[in-house]
Amino acid sequence: MALFLTKDLDDPVHLRIGVWQISESEAELRAMTSIPSDELEEISYIKSESLRKQKLAVRALLDAMFEDKVYLSHHDNGKPYIENDATNISITHTDKYVAIILSTEAEVGIDCESLDRDFSAVEKKALSEDEIDDLDDNKRNEQLAIYWCSKEAIYKLTSQYDVDFAEQIELDNFRFRDEGDLDATFTDDDGYEQEYELHYFTFDRHVLVWVTD
Repeated sequence: MALFLTKDLDDPVHLRIGVWQISESEAELRAMTSIPSDELEEISYIKSESLRKQKLAVRALLDAMFEDKVYLSHHDNGKPYIENDATNISITHTDKYVAIILSTEAEVGIDCESLDRDFSAVEKKALSEDEIDDLDDNKRNEQLAIYWCSKEAIYKLTSQYDVDFAEQIELDNFRFRDEGDLDATFTDDDGYEQEYELHYFTFDRHVLVWVTD
């Protein structure tokens, strides 16, 4: 069992974060999880072994964080929800880790990425001119990773279609640290602005970002 970490946070609402390190084989993950048959059938159609393992690791993490068996489903927009529990959930996965965030008090969004990935494409497709101007050349890739994760987390939280990351999600200037807080503004299609505070920490050359409403 590779439960990497859990975090319980209470500011401003109670949250629980869990991270699973994918160290098992696909067969080992299947054997250790109490996955419902419909989920297992859906996973079996996935061609990528890495993605199948990520999906199975999510189920293993759910088993570790809930006392009772829960049933995971998705809305039409892709947002996950638990069929038999009122807890709000957001999910993220990389080749090496999966993570979830849970809250009964707020909507949540989470994203995780490897800091060894090249994020240069993010600058053109997801950043505003002001955000590009604020980039630190010494930690450019790490900053871009946090920009991307932050905007993905807000996107998952808001559950809106066709969000323009560069135009609709604006992060205040920040400098990369091992952990920290970020302020962001999301502008919806009607021009309404919503302020968010995000939080992040790094581990094993990965960064994890989360946000609540």
